[in-house]
Amino acid sequence: MNHDPLGLDPETMRRLGYRTVDMLVDRLSAVADGPVIRRAGRPEMEQRLNEPSPEAAQGFDEILDRLGSDVLPFASLTGHPRYFAFVPGCATWPGSLGDLIASVSNIENSSWLESAGPSQLELVVLDWFKDWIGYPPEAEGILVSGGSAANMTALACAREALLGAMSDQVVAYVSDQAHSSMARAARVLGFQPEQVRVLPTDERYRMRPDALLDAMKADLRAGRRPLFVSASAGSTNTGAVDPLPELARICREQGAWLHVDAAYGGFAALTERGREWLAGIDLADSVTLDPHKWLYQPFECGCLLVRNGHYLREAFEITPDYLKDTEVLAREVNFADRGVQLSRMCRALKLWVSLKYFGVAAFRTVIDRCLDLAREAQARIEASDELELLVPATLGIVCFRRRFGGVEDEDELGRLNAGLVEGLTVSDEGHISSTRLRGRYALRMCILNHTSTARDVERVLDWIEHSPVPDPEEATDYDRHPDVRQPSWLGRRPVDVPELRTLPLFRDLTDDDLARIAHSAHEGAAVAGDLIVRQWDPSREFYVILDGTAEVRTEERHLADMGTGDYFGELAALDWGASFGYPRLASVIATSTVRLLVFPGASFNTLVRDVPGFGDEIRCAVRERLPGL
Repeated sequence: MNHDPLGLDPETMRRLGYRTVDMLVDRLSAVADGPVIRRAGRPEMEQRLNEPSPEAAQGFDEILDRLGSDVLPFASLTGHPRYFAFVPGCATWPGSLGDLIASVSNIENSSWLESAGPSQLELVVLDWFKDWIGYPPEAEGILVSGGSAANMTALACAREALLGAMSDQVVAYVSDQAHSSMARAARVLGFQPEQVRVLPTDERYRMRPDALLDAMKADLRAGRRPLFVSASAGSTNTGAVDPLPELARICREQGAWLHVDAAYGGFAALTERGREWLAGIDLADSVTLDPHKWLYQPFECGCLLVRNGHYLREAFEITPDYLKDTEVLAREVNFADRGVQLSRMCRALKLWVSLKYFGVAAFRTVIDRCLDLAREAQARIEASDELELLVPATLGIVCFRRRFGGVEDEDELGRLNAGLVEGLTVSDEGHISSTRLRGRYALRMCILNHTSTARDVERVLDWIEHSPVPDPEEATDYDRHPDVRQPSWLGRRPVDVPELRTLPLFRDLTDDDLARIAHSAHEGAAVAGDLIVRQWDPSREFYVILDGTAEVRTEERHLADMGTGDYFGELAALDWGASFGYPRLASVIATSTVRLLVFPGASFNTLVRDVPGFGDEIRCAVRERLPGL
């Protein structure tokens, strides 16, 4: 009789399972009593965990003890009631058991042949989602790993439906509040930097329909084709919901695909308030949802719905010879034909289990309570003499900061507030994150956890309001998007360093920094009447006027006159993410002979990052100029 070296008898399986569940329940029961996050550096973790691969077996109790001492404590507890950073995750226990059932059953959910039951379960769950957002029965969808995967799937589906093979003439449009996954998706799918327009937002950080329409018309005049618009229904930064009905009308008129990224806010549609805020989401060609956010599922669980469902299948269906046996009969579904994965786990099971166990009404109640807590947090901030509301609460997100007596400099305020973020985390009182809103550093509280109470919100705000003034030298101030720039060697003749010293922008820099700037730029020229930059163009250079004058204007109005020492183009040159950025938000026209210092976008972004005095000046200009555009 052959012995299976990896097999276990039923009694041992039960014992290990009971021991694991007991450990997990004990851990979950103590979440609120412990720190929100416990951090450790790489050297400490190497000391705790680095070891050769185990040749011999070890006891299961010893393995669980090791996890409890050296692994699990060093991770953020996204289900902690005072975890208000990023977008919290607080999974339900029935959902987690659903994941356990799917994993132990080892369901392969790519084809109907192999998983008719789980496939039908996914169709049922997707039908629920379609009903909640007002999508028609012919819509189709798929459960994926998360919002990033759903957004990429949507862009690929739109390209296949409206275009086919990639073309350098098509353009995608996002707002400056769009999730960074849209930039990653565009880069992976072959969009060049000049093929993505990052558009400015209004005073509530919503995409401006007028800016979208103007940008589209400019692209059409230049022979380009508007292809894809990504709108937000609950942006990560502020919770903003874009004006979906107006954007849908524009996309319909221009023949573009409207995608709504509702990864964060989409399930607010279960509530009366949420349905009002999300009006128009049913008009979108595709919608991203994230059940591991406001449906409280374990990571990973995202969703893409496509209004005309056949587009999703036509975009991804490929059947090689070795999969011919899996071809479907009428009304059967191979989920491998709706996305990029072949082998895939069953994500629907945890959703079905938890929704059946609690009922939709329970989820609706929790979402409503989170919306109420966000409004209460806003009222608490507005009533404070120390705290300043930066954006009214939208969905469950509140953006604010602390004011410090006598401090008016924006960069200093940013450093001090960054110190508060760090101090709060170290204090074990809670965890929030930060963002930048038109260049201003903001504290960001996202209230989503179903275990959070008004007292938890109050406790975190009290700490931020009353904690000692932090040392700004110990704080880390960072921008929203990761650095994905690639510096380039220009190979051009250096600019004259003594002349740079005479310009206000460079006057206080060190000799080394000036030399670096001189090697990063080249001279350009224009004569009176020349259009140096055109509004809505995708060019990315940054300019400093060495001699001469120029006018800044939009199609409707004069904005400014510029002369020697002035600069322009920083908004378009700054990297929003994955080398994508704003188009030109205004035109600049030479009003005399002009000599220009020209920085290509890649080298400009490197200087902003690495030369503090230069970067501080540019960030200040962004704060001042962007609202006026």
